[in-house]
Amino acid sequence: MWATTGSLDELDLFGPRFVGDPWPSFAELRERAPVHHDERTGLWLVSRHADVRAVLADPDGFVPDNALTAITPIPPPQLRVLARARFSLPPTLANNGTDSHTGLRRLVASYFTPGRVRDAEPRIRSLANDYLDRLPVAGPFDLVSGLAAELPCRVLLELLGLTEVDLPVLKAWSAASLELFWGRPDPDRHQALAEAAGEFHQWLAARIRAATPGSPDLFGQLAAHRAPGDRPLRVAEAVGVCYFLLIAGQETTSQLLSTLLHRLIPRADLWPRLAAGEPGLAAACVEEVLRHEPPVNTWRRVAARPVTLSGVQVPRGAHLLLLLAGSGADPDVFPDPEQFCPARPEVRRHLAFGHGRHFCLGAGLARAEASVVLTEVARRLPRLELLEAEPPMLGLLSFRAPLRVLARRA
Repeated sequence: MWATTGSLDELDLFGPRFVGDPWPSFAELRERAPVHHDERTGLWLVSRHADVRAVLADPDGFVPDNALTAITPIPPPQLRVLARARFSLPPTLANNGTDSHTGLRRLVASYFTPGRVRDAEPRIRSLANDYLDRLPVAGPFDLVSGLAAELPCRVLLELLGLTEVDLPVLKAWSAASLELFWGRPDPDRHQALAEAAGEFHQWLAARIRAATPGSPDLFGQLAAHRAPGDRPLRVAEAVGVCYFLLIAGQETTSQLLSTLLHRLIPRADLWPRLAAGEPGLAAACVEEVLRHEPPVNTWRRVAARPVTLSGVQVPRGAHLLLLLAGSGADPDVFPDPEQFCPARPEVRRHLAFGHGRHFCLGAGLARAEASVVLTEVARRLPRLELLEAEPPMLGLLSFRAPLRVLARRA
């Protein structure tokens, strides 16, 4: 964050002030520099809703080649660590602008159909209550480590038909990968992150090679998949699908749950109504959090040709950072954007799940999980006190959420 009279060059996307409260910066960017070249990162920051949506809606003009590129260059020693693990992420889903995208997207989407999501809701409710049963009756507890961190991972693995997965290890690999690609680690930290990412990649490759082609689980379906030209999918391509699906498919929902609980528990005007089971309220609260404080707060694209956005000329090859969270606070689309308003009629215009060809495949599942979990926590804990108004935050380039939600029974 910077003062109104300060320079935009003072903005630090990884700085504690921006991570803690980015909305003044988003407003400053929209008003003063809606397309701003950030010298620290080399990225062009796009903050207005209309521009962000236009970029996402044009997959030919703005390609996803940089979506999974490490924002902090990986040093040569750690690149060698990854090379020894045969680490590679060829274009598959989020970073894929080729003709192989459609088939792979269709394969993955088959696990997240509306029917399958509906069928999963009783299991989500059961898991939520299992975790709530384990919370202490007296004293403080953390709703992140005690609920939000693991539940989405278990749901995802069950939907994908994946068994024999060490949950804590997968969560550690996921966290390390997010930091490796979207963080600003120092050299010592880079070493640990690269080792974890390499282990994850090797584990996935082994599971793909051992899969029975055509079996209903994700690994079996990828082993049987045919790429354009009727060729078998290479192991590296199958691993590329799984690598970020197994991360994004659960980490972002964990982050959504963490933010949702942190924001709703102190709301004396809403928490009792949630506890009473007011129809539709939980889903409306989920949408309002997605609008204003989405777990995926930015995303990247590359300009495939020169373009003008909000009167600013952006060169071909420019790396754009789309401020998804900033677009959700755009007053041209959302009146009184800083007000938390679950009844907001235009709330579904938010871009928390992207837009267009690369719209998030797990959007329906994330919405269902968040609504069910919020409902169950409020029902089971109708008198709940939040103990930390400003918790430590996950402050990666594209991911933001409370790292803990400390509470106790009131």
